Amino acid sequence: AGGGRMLDKFRKWYYNAAGFNKLGLMRDDTLDEDDDVKEALKRLPEHLYNERVFRIKRALDLSLKHQILPKDQWVKYEEDHPYLEPYLKEVIRERREREAWNKK
Repeated sequence: AGGGRMLDKFRKWYYNAAGFNKLGLMRDDTLDEDDDVKEALKRLPEHLYNERVFRIKRALDLSLKHQILPKDQWVKYEEDHPYLEPYLKEVIRERREREAWNKK
C-alpha cells in the first residue's frame, strides 16, 4: 500500500508540474488532435464540447497575457476526469475493426 501512495503522490506532483491545470485545462484538453481524437470530439455531447471549447479559449487568452488562473480555480488532480476517453476508445476500436475487415 505504501508504494501505491507514493505513486499517487508522484502523479499529483507531475500533474501540477505539467502546468496545464493552472490554465484551467483538463488532461483530455491537451490531447494531440489526430483523426481519432477529431472523430471522438464529434461524438461528444454538446455541453461537454462547449465546456472544452471554453477551457481552451480561456487558456489561450491567459497564455497570450502570460498569466495563470488564481490557485483556487486550478483544475485539481482529483477533479480531472477523462471525459473524452470513452469516445476515443470507441473510435479506436471501430477503426481497428475496419482495418482488420479491409485486410480480409
